[in-house]
Amino acid sequence: MKQRTWPSKSKLDSPFIKKQTPLKNHPTKNPFIKNSKIITPTTSSSSSSSNSNNHDFSQLPYDVLLKLAATFTAPNLRTASLVCKSWFEALKPLRESMLFLSWGKRFKHGRNGVKPNLIKALDSFLKGAARGSTLAMVDAGLVYWEIGRREEGTCLYRKAAELGDPVGQCNLGISLLQANPPDPEEAVKWLYKASVAGHVRAQYQLALSLHKGRGPNNNLQEAAKWYLRAAEGGYVRAMYNTALCYSVGEGLMQSDKLARKWMMRAANRGHSKAQLEHGRSLFSEGEMMRAVVYLELAARAGEAAADPVKNVILQQMSASSRDRAMLLANIWRPLPPSH
Repeated sequence: MKQRTWPSKSKLDSPFIKKQTPLKNHPTKNPFIKNSKIITPTTSSSSSSSNSNNHDFSQLPYDVLLKLAATFTAPNLRTASLVCKSWFEALKPLRESMLFLSWGKRFKHGRNGVKPNLIKALDSFLKGAARGSTLAMVDAGLVYWEIGRREEGTCLYRKAAELGDPVGQCNLGISLLQANPPDPEEAVKWLYKASVAGHVRAQYQLALSLHKGRGPNNNLQEAAKWYLRAAEGGYVRAMYNTALCYSVGEGLMQSDKLARKWMMRAANRGHSKAQLEHGRSLFSEGEMMRAVVYLELAARAGEAAADPVKNVILQQMSASSRDRAMLLANIWRPLPPSH
């Protein structure tokens, strides 16, 4: 299989997403931070359990509790506020921030009878951010980026990232890669933090950065590992790149079977290049009808290379088979981006 556009020389895609999924058994040592150490327990589990029972968490200083809860969603905050009177009082600013966050989303997207107003959305997000919510910080940062005030957006991403928000860490990493001048080493550090927390967009961006030679201690095996992790988490672009890794044996053991598996998964979720490659693969296997469907989908998405192959196949098919293939392409719908 030819790999013509991988990795792309264009800039990393700039839209940010907020979806994240948990990552099991993630490493505790960060290879992208110098002198990073693995933390191991120094006391027995029974001793640790005994000591934890003696702690009175209601006596936590308000500022410490606010930092610990900065990344909480509204349901988490409601639950935490019921723990004790002290927590209820301490978490009041964050509960207020959820109201501002909700109104900000209404203004940004025009929900619940509210007309879209980006300036009012930003004002609401900033009020939520001022009360300590990393969710509001990230949304305010997104608006700043949309209106071209990137430095202010990046500052908010950094604040959210330092409070442990994986979305903020991911967006900060991407921002640093697109800064002038870029700071790839620090970008990779933040992308790694978000990646081990299970943020699939960060995992893909980390892999892409390593593949392009950014950051310390990078290699193709490390890049391929994070492509695969993101693909397993449902990230469609990572599925396509994982297929390419398996196809040519770059960073992963060469396997035509696994390459076809991931290419098909990406194609079924709407990745146009994967549809092109999967269509070609089906043609080589004699699956004419299915090949035409995927090649037609790829052509509709702008893959010019799909038309010549599709036309060759159509010439070998009956009129009824061609009509059936076009009907299948018309009713085709992508699968949701999950594994």
